[in-house]
Amino acid sequence: MIFFDLDGTLIDSNGVWLQVDHTFLGRRGLEITPEYTYTVGHSIFPVAAQFTKRYYHLEDSAEDIMAEWRALAYDAYAHTIPLKPGALELLDKLREEGRDMALLTAGLPELAKAALLRHKLEVYFRGLFFAQDVGLEKKDPKVYHIAADQFGVSSADSVLVEDAPHNCMAARAAGFRVVGIYDDFYAQQWDRVIKNSDRAVKSLHELLHGAWF
Repeated sequence: MIFFDLDGTLIDSNGVWLQVDHTFLGRRGLEITPEYTYTVGHSIFPVAAQFTKRYYHLEDSAEDIMAEWRALAYDAYAHTIPLKPGALELLDKLREEGRDMALLTAGLPELAKAALLRHKLEVYFRGLFFAQDVGLEKKDPKVYHIAADQFGVSSADSVLVEDAPHNCMAARAAGFRVVGIYDDFYAQQWDRVIKNSDRAVKSLHELLHGAWF
């Protein structure tokens, strides 16, 4: 089975979250820091909200923080975030070949589903797996074992297509093969993506030709 990440892999959405962070913190007169960006960028929503509350000593509850983030991001997911170049062509090709595909994301279900609906992508996938539903982050190898079990496949027969270097590393530790995808959000860590992938490409277009799964 081929598991696809969503944000930064199939849709060009990582920049939206930087804008959400700037808007959220700007409303409170706070400045974003590299440490903050790195930590929340590597966390599922509930963990990121708890970290934000602690890091900036906010009176807001984690639930209120998440609600504000959702409100800031929803319009973009539902109306403006584009597909990554080559995404639709690749999904079409794999479907024509009869390949079994699923979505594996750390993103919020309502936001992911809004993007899938806008781009009519849900028809390509046998199912959707949301890491937050099992309380794990994608940097934890356990999440990949659980996802594979949910779809009745082994880790050895699973591939993850992913842009985040820490997730590439975790999936390989779980026994998945990994195809690393370049995204500007992780430009400074592209060498880590390459190191932790069985194949790394700058564009999904590179996967349209030849056997690589």
